[in-house]
Formats: sequence, structure tokens, C-alpha cells
Amino acid sequence: MANIPEKEIMEQIAELFKAFGDPTRVHILSLLVEQELCVGDIAQGVELSQSAISHQLRILKQMHLIKFRREGKNILYSLADDHVRTILQMGLEHVLE
Repeated sequence: MANIPEKEIMEQIAELFKAFGDPTRVHILSLLVEQELCVGDIAQGVELSQSAISHQLRILKQMHLIKFRREGKNILYSLADDHVRTILQMGLEHVLE
């Protein structure tokens, strides 16, 4: 069974999917599909406090699902790459089947 990943890789994949296991994180990622946003805009879109959003953003950063850049005093968040967009799209298609 040459196509089965090593145990460490399978654990990393499981951790990746855990990040998608929280509706708030999925909502944040869905907002970031459209455009890059600051914490305040994300908090408004998800209807949670900025501190709650910051906590979720930290998890998403640790999982390499989002990236950020500084623009003046603002930090703008965006999806890390097109893989994240694809995972979200595939999840949506699967649920709607």
C-alpha cells in the first residue's frame, strides 16, 4: 500500500481538518475568500468580538491557512493559498450533494 501516507503525515492531515471543524473558523475563511480583511471587519462579518476573532485567527495562522500583511497600523488577513479556497469549495460541493 504505497499510497498510504506515513503516520506523521496522516496526523498533520487530521490536524488540518480539525481547523475546518469549527463553524467560526469556516466563516472566517469564507469571508477571506472574497477579500483580505482586518480583524474588525472579520469580527463584524462573523458577529463576534475582536478578541474571539483574534483567537481563531491565531489557530488559522498556526495551521498555515491564512497569512497577513501590515498596511500602516492595520493588519490585513487573507487566505494562505488557493488550496484553502479549493478545500472550502470542495466541502461546500460535498455538503450540497
